[in-house]
Amino acid sequence: MKNIIQNINKAFDHRIRLGIMSILMVNESADFNTLKELLGVTDGNLASHAKALELEEYISIEKQFIGKKPNTSYKATKLGKKAFRDHIDALEKLIKKN
Repeated sequence: MKNIIQNINKAFDHRIRLGIMSILMVNESADFNTLKELLGVTDGNLASHAKALELEEYISIEKQFIGKKPNTSYKATKLGKKAFRDHIDALEKLIKKN
């Protein structure tokens, strides 16, 4: 059983991080408000989970100003996309095994 779960990634254990990566896998990028709305989370929850993914180098975060308003956008990195695909593959193998 250990072989089946070895690629399950703890970085994606939480539903918010799983949601962030799911959105970024099918979109080139997403801004803070879009992620917040799609996931139904608070500012603080989104920021802390995005930071955790950034620390793993699974996403990149770009902050800029549009006019006088701050805009934060998120992108999945190559490393993040690979890690997420490996995680999903491991979950699928686990489900098919049982």
